[in-house]
Amino acid sequence: MPVNPYQKYQQQSVMTMTPGEMLLKLYDEVITQLNAVRQFNVEKDYQGANASLKKAQRIITYLNQTLDFQYEISGSLSALYDYFLRRLVDANVHKDNAPIDEVLPMITELRETFAQADKNSRSGASGAPAPAAADQK
Repeated sequence: MPVNPYQKYQQQSVMTMTPGEMLLKLYDEVITQLNAVRQFNVEKDYQGANASLKKAQRIITYLNQTLDFQYEISGSLSALYDYFLRRLVDANVHKDNAPIDEVLPMITELRETFAQADKNSRSGASGAPAPAAADQK
């Protein structure tokens, strides 16, 4: 069976990602799925909302399972991921966007924090100074 060139490219891009890039991609997908849930709930497409919530929950569960507990922050992140999962279950059970609206900004902020940390670690690894926050805008 012939291989689709786009699928081959997608596979290569995932296989060559740094851990930081992979983490950001996972957060981006959670954010995408939660935004979809919000829209599905407005449209009363509860099957679509359920499917998107399950995808988001699988990713958050994966993030929680892959924490390295030799770092102190991992315990706090695990508790936060558990909280996100509980709120997503509430959103699914009650077909309500309020829990999504509560956790989405926190997830987005975590994503941005990890993006900055990844950027800083790359700058530090290359020996170049990290840009000041004012330089980024």
